[in-house]
Amino acid sequence: MSDNTYQPPKVWEWKKNGGGAFANINRPVSGATHEKELPVGHHPLQLYSLGTPNGQKVTIMLEELLALGVTGAEYDAWLIRIGEGDQFSSGFVEVNPNSKIPALRDHSTTPPTRVFESGNILLYLAEKFDHFLPKDPAGHVETLNWLFWLQGSAPFLGGGFGHFYNYAPVKIEYAIDRFTMEAKRLLDVLDKQLARGRYVAGEEYTIADMAVWPWFGNVVLGQVYGADEFLDAQSYKNVQRWAKDIASRPAVQRGRIVNRTNGPLNEQLHERHAASDFDTQTEDKRQG
Repeated sequence: MSDNTYQPPKVWEWKKNGGGAFANINRPVSGATHEKELPVGHHPLQLYSLGTPNGQKVTIMLEELLALGVTGAEYDAWLIRIGEGDQFSSGFVEVNPNSKIPALRDHSTTPPTRVFESGNILLYLAEKFDHFLPKDPAGHVETLNWLFWLQGSAPFLGGGFGHFYNYAPVKIEYAIDRFTMEAKRLLDVLDKQLARGRYVAGEEYTIADMAVWPWFGNVVLGQVYGADEFLDAQSYKNVQRWAKDIASRPAVQRGRIVNRTNGPLNEQLHERHAASDFDTQTEDKRQG
């Protein structure tokens, strides 16, 4: 379904609440809409996020670091409800002027360091704690190749394919076909790369896997958009093998539920302030 009579005006004008799943928060300007300070917990790392694929990247990284015994990676994860416009508070805009989750403030530095953009947060944490980023030059560059590949590819998978397939108020064949073609091309790129090694950047588990899995792993496992059959996800054998391998990691199982507000109640930990929260604060226990 589409309107073939539409012609763009000479100057575009914003139609507030013009339809779609995110119409109430999308706007063509930046900056804060209201004054509100962000909460600050007891740990040096303060994360402000939501359990979307971009948010999962960082919580998976933090849980993997903690699993290695890196105590400095302890963190508070505060829930940012983007559907309610929390990302437009003055406090959040101060940490991320782009008003997108996730955003991190590191209070172990003076003054505290703000870090935004999920890929940059992964890189910051990898360099700060000296884990999950190969030290040899070739492995280092290959990891960053795939980290930046994901940062460039995710908008086609999410804002492109995911939006028009799952969220758009009307089904537009041209848009769905256009972004499905690109999503499948990207899956093919990833599948061929994973034929060369166990992980995205080779034989070592890195921040590249932590970046790519929440998007492409979740898609092929049917965890987002409900499009695995539509995309013939089973045909990407190497991606399937890798996606299940990563999903079996305990730190990934913890990280993927932090700041999550959808799905089964036992897979929703709205806020995380201590390791024990996974046992006591998931929504099934809070509401039970």
